[in-house]
Amino acid sequence: MQDQSSRPLRVGEQLRREITNLLRNEVKDPRISEIIIYDVVVSKDLGIAKVFFSPMNLQQDADELKEGLQSASGFLRTQLSRALHMRKIPELRFILDETEATSDRIEQLIQQGLNK
Repeated sequence: MQDQSSRPLRVGEQLRREITNLLRNEVKDPRISEIIIYDVVVSKDLGIAKVFFSPMNLQQDADELKEGLQSASGFLRTQLSRALHMRKIPELRFILDETEATSDRIEQLIQQGLNK
């Protein structure tokens, strides 16, 4: 018998790979052409998937990216159901991953402090 707690992790990784592939090769929305999907965290009941994303270009408007992703979510779920053969595809919730921007800002502040 498989460990039930590992299933959301496996599904999350499958979703991350498939969503990345779909965004690169299938979705034509220019708002989301340059995006990185860092992680997908799936709830225990597999009903919700939090998709953590970041723009490749940090100057890109995060709200515009999120709108583009939400606009594409129906298409993504349809394609995911075909690719993954799951009974029910989780609801996709897109969350901006600000880790890289925050680390860049900290690095910048450290450099300013060293240069004083």
